[in-house]
Amino acid sequence: MSRLPGGGRRSSRPWMLVAALLGGAARIAAGVLWLEEGILKYRAGFGSADILLVAHGTAGNSRAPFYFRPLGSVMQALPGLFGVAIPLLEVSLGVLLVLGLGRVLTLLAALGSIGTLMLYWSSDQLIAQYPVLVALSAAVLVLPGAERFGALWVWRRVRARRGAAVRTA
Repeated sequence: MSRLPGGGRRSSRPWMLVAALLGGAARIAAGVLWLEEGILKYRAGFGSADILLVAHGTAGNSRAPFYFRPLGSVMQALPGLFGVAIPLLEVSLGVLLVLGLGRVLTLLAALGSIGTLMLYWSSDQLIAQYPVLVALSAAVLVLPGAERFGALWVWRRVRARRGAAVRTA
């Protein structure tokens, strides 16, 4: 094993690099899909009416599971809040996944992605990209080093190089 500039360790095993590259690609792809989803909602004027449509649609829907009913009631009571929060959540997940800001935030974003998608499925909302997003988010969780080549990695490398340049000067 060799040392990284930020103090971490790098495995010399090639499969770890492949896993990190595949995980990073899955992370960025999921992030881009979430960004597209959230930005589309903002541009389309997503809001209270859309939330009420979902909440009312699940009220008498036999495909919506029993555990969604309490959330559906809250959505009916606070449609304005959910109308703002849902696109904000999607854009936030997208930004966190694209940037790859360390292991913990990346894993939390991937878990949040899967949880959000399960919520959408529970409300009987399913589009073609949701299964793809679940698979990509699961890959981020499973593949070691999915965050490795993210923004935090770049920042640490730049900082280490600047520190080395200062020490040699």
